[in-house]
Amino acid sequence: MELLGSSYTFENYSLETGVDITNTEDIRSRIVQNNASWMFHFAAYTNVQEAEKQRKQGRNSISWQVNVSATENIVNACKESGKHVLYIDTDYAFDGTKKKYTESDTPNPQGWYATTKSEGAKRVLAYDKGLVVRISNPYRANPQGKTDFVHKMLERLKKGEKLTAATDQLFVPTFIDDFASALQTLISVEAAGIYHVAASEAISPFDAAQTVAAVYGYDKKQIQSTSFTSYFAGQAMVPQYAVLQCGKIEKLGVRMHAFDQGVQAVYAQEQQQHG
Repeated sequence: MELLGSSYTFENYSLETGVDITNTEDIRSRIVQNNASWMFHFAAYTNVQEAEKQRKQGRNSISWQVNVSATENIVNACKESGKHVLYIDTDYAFDGTKKKYTESDTPNPQGWYATTKSEGAKRVLAYDKGLVVRISNPYRANPQGKTDFVHKMLERLKKGEKLTAATDQLFVPTFIDDFASALQTLISVEAAGIYHVAASEAISPFDAAQTVAAVYGYDKKQIQSTSFTSYFAGQAMVPQYAVLQCGKIEKLGVRMHAFDQGVQAVYAQEQQQHG
């Protein structure tokens, strides 16, 4: 909303504004009565570890209700009123056994969180005005509400605490400014189907932590290396290699930053605001 507020008018349907998207009739009536041409479905149950505990509950789990049932409600209401719907999907859609993934690769989610998000994406893609944007570990300057992974690292570094990160895992964190730019482009061409929006280069969590420390002036010695297997022992399965290829969005002229460039931009924006 900050980055695109000068171009579009937004209306917030969320728990913050008293809207429960799992309430079928409530969300349907709001969408059908609204004259907007696009519905951005950014809501999700994203706690990966808590979602895993809900696996046995299946369709009765809150993660399924939010990520699948509510998505179905939203898609149906958009169909009824002829709106485009944009849904955020995750790099966790893949099992992480391949080094790189394009939009045409078949999802193979492992954890329950990933499974519910993938099922939600299927509902969106079954609609001809459905757009699925896959992102990875989003971060931005001055995050509001939920702290992103870059600022979680910074909190630890500021306190002088040790950070442990895997050296043999690869991911492509999404700089939110890039996401906003991609969104504007996708709206302008009335895009449908799947697009990846993530960093232009893959990085390991260990190298990402080192980058954050270097840009913000913290001691890299606070960062300890570990293996992917050790770091995620006993936790919900996540992909070891989650490298989303972004050729489709780049063909539309959107430039995706590498992680070091994104962190430098975040630092510059925060310095500008705080002096």
